[in-house]
Amino acid sequence: MPAGAVRGRAAQRAGGVTRRVDSTARGLRRVPGNRPPEERREPERRRRRRKKHYKLISLGEGLDMPLLVFIMVLLAIGLVMLFSASYAESYYREDNSYFYIVRQGEFALFGVAAMLFISTIDYHYYHRGRTTLWVAVGTVLLLVLTLLIGSSEGEATRWLELGPVRLQPSEVAKFAIILLFADFVSRWEKEMDTFRRGVMPFALVLVLFAGLVMAEHHLSGTLIIGLLGFMMMFVGGTKFRWLAMGALGAALVVYLYMNRGGEGSEAYQMGRIEVWLNPFEENDATWQTRQSLYAIGSGGLFGVGLGQSRQKYMYLPKPQNDFIFAIVCEELGLVGALVIMILFALLVWRGVHISLNAKDTFGKMLGLGLTFQIGLQAALNICVVTNTVPNTGISLPFFSYGGTALLMLLGEMGILLNISRSANVEKT
Repeated sequence: MPAGAVRGRAAQRAGGVTRRVDSTARGLRRVPGNRPPEERREPERRRRRRKKHYKLISLGEGLDMPLLVFIMVLLAIGLVMLFSASYAESYYREDNSYFYIVRQGEFALFGVAAMLFISTIDYHYYHRGRTTLWVAVGTVLLLVLTLLIGSSEGEATRWLELGPVRLQPSEVAKFAIILLFADFVSRWEKEMDTFRRGVMPFALVLVLFAGLVMAEHHLSGTLIIGLLGFMMMFVGGTKFRWLAMGALGAALVVYLYMNRGGEGSEAYQMGRIEVWLNPFEENDATWQTRQSLYAIGSGGLFGVGLGQSRQKYMYLPKPQNDFIFAIVCEELGLVGALVIMILFALLVWRGVHISLNAKDTFGKMLGLGLTFQIGLQAALNICVVTNTVPNTGISLPFFSYGGTALLMLLGEMGILLNISRSANVEKT
């Protein structure tokens, strides 16, 4: 064989070795389509599970600043008004004018930190595996424990004391309903017009949660849970006729519950209707409503001035809680009250806008539910304070005193902020 041919074949063999070495090197570098043998043998399902993960996001990445500003402004105004409304009551009951504001300030600081941290967690984490199931089971256990060993005030048994921690499980139940219903709608989106998927599971969960909260004699919590459930079912696609039938059934149950007679809480609930219809009758039952209306009326257009309320000096009972908006009207007047109402409206508008532009059904329903809760509670509280609806003891978000409510609220706003990071909205 000629020497040139031998050299040519040797060069080809050397080139082949080089090409094989390069191919192996490319495989080690995980060039697409050239995976190592052990990875090729890995089942497809296991690879998908391995790749699916939820990681923390940097604090400022994609955060919706208008929503964050509305939250922080309402919280700041709420803390100022809480101090103004509560220092007389705080001094009388605790011998410390700063008792309520210090505790609420601590809850606010911790809640804001928790909100910002939660905003970095992918909201799909709450949709993963059995997370919603564990939330539901935990909430039911808390509600049952409250009925068994909870502390009472009057006829109501709403608080659960676990060592130094004192919480109100009905606040957790509101979030649980929103999370469960968002999960249901996202799983059965195409079957929401059927009774089996669009009504039955929602009704069972709603009856369970609302029934346990009603057993605590917590009418306002029952009302909010029921309305949140109905609103999410309506948006999710449940047929209107089934919602109408459910609303009529719920109204009948409440009516029968309030008209059982007796001297207990049922008679008290009916007394609220009478107070609503005749707020200026001179008796103890109408005292709180009358003082609230006096405070609103004395505020006029611009109010008597921040810190200058007269009704908070032991005239209006517990002004730091459900009737704090009456003190707002007295001190800041109609103008100040309208500004706060506009801020709530802007927060709700931004939340709805973000939710409707979420990238999936779960994010859309979860965001809408959390936004509905704020708007619903704010609207009902203002209606109660102005005697537009009967007194049901509903707190005003970001304003009323209460650690559990504030922490849950700020945590929920953290979830909404996380939804805003991936929503198709313009970030400013």
